Amino acid sequence: QKLTVKENLLAILETLDLSAGEQEERANYLLTELGITHLAKQRAYLLSGGERRRVEIARALVTSPSFILLDEPFAGIDPITVSDLQTIVFELKSKGIGILITDHNVRETLQITDSSYIMHQGKILMSGKRDELTQDKTTREIFLGENFRL
Repeated sequence: QKLTVKENLLAILETLDLSAGEQEERANYLLTELGITHLAKQRAYLLSGGERRRVEIARALVTSPSFILLDEPFAGIDPITVSDLQTIVFELKSKGIGILITDHNVRETLQITDSSYIMHQGKILMSGKRDELTQDKTTREIFLGENFRL
């Protein structure tokens, strides 16, 4: 069966010790928070890439986590949606939710992270704040390229 966006959230909420009313309330809250209320009855497999990312984040937030992992959140989506997702990440950070992002889109990721790790050939090449990473000679030579700009 192909679940709707709301059914995706409710499927997780059913595993929690919440009444049906509380489950419904939490699902509606997340749909509103992520700006996807209009997609509630849409089959999730029919969504665009950006819409899917929002649903993925909503699913991750169902259990009120302290941390979430976003794997390639900026892959294959348009620049406007990238900006929207960056805003969502900022909002989550402001609510005290830690976010671990793995992404090849370095520019978009560095714009929103407090600290980052650059990996090369399976090893940490450099870690630090955005400016430290982008100004490091070795990181620029091996990973970012000499012409890299934020």
